[in-house]
Amino acid sequence: MPATAPLDIGTAANALATGQAVILPNPSPLTYVVAATTPEAVNNAKARPADQEVALWVHSDTTWTELTPELDLTPAALGTALNLLRVEMITLLVPVRIDTVPPVWATPALRDGHLLLFGAHWPPLARLLARFPRLYVSSANRTGRPPAPTATHATAMFGPDIPVVDADRLRDTGTLHAATTMLRIASDGTLTHIRHGAQDHAHGSNPQHYLRHLDRARGVEPDVTSSAGR
Repeated sequence: MPATAPLDIGTAANALATGQAVILPNPSPLTYVVAATTPEAVNNAKARPADQEVALWVHSDTTWTELTPELDLTPAALGTALNLLRVEMITLLVPVRIDTVPPVWATPALRDGHLLLFGAHWPPLARLLARFPRLYVSSANRTGRPPAPTATHATAMFGPDIPVVDADRLRDTGTLHAATTMLRIASDGTLTHIRHGAQDHAHGSNPQHYLRHLDRARGVEPDVTSSAGR
């Protein structure tokens, strides 16, 4: 079945419109995610403190455009950041300018002067995402449990009250799934590895290998560091 095949989004759309959380798919090897129009709904679904930070899902070009004046990135680094969000589909910590205040709707994603961003725009979800240009998102797991690799796992973990958009027929359910890799980008585009995840899995246990892969892909000399993530 083609990856653009339509999904049953009706129940999820109704839930999002009323402020509820939903479970949405990503392409393999990423896991499912919890999304909502408020960060509190995401955190409540995950059974964790309502004020815990969540990622801002910048799947909308408009949202990205509204954010860019607040980001402390060179023009080249802005391009790198957008590529990492859209193409690599990682989670990215992006520095905020010290002389500006991020929009109120972005502050739930603020961590130590950086915004926590997720930017995947998977075509099968396009109809739903178009209706909700501003969403908050986190891995589809309850605290202490691994993120759901399939719709069946998600339903078993979260119960019947949180709608799940089942896209398993479009995904490789036999592959190893994981939450997104998390990187931090500096103002000049230098990348720091924060958390292992699906994207760097194929590059082994040394995060430098994945970072060098990214540098080669964008045609720059490697200038990377790594750190333990949360």
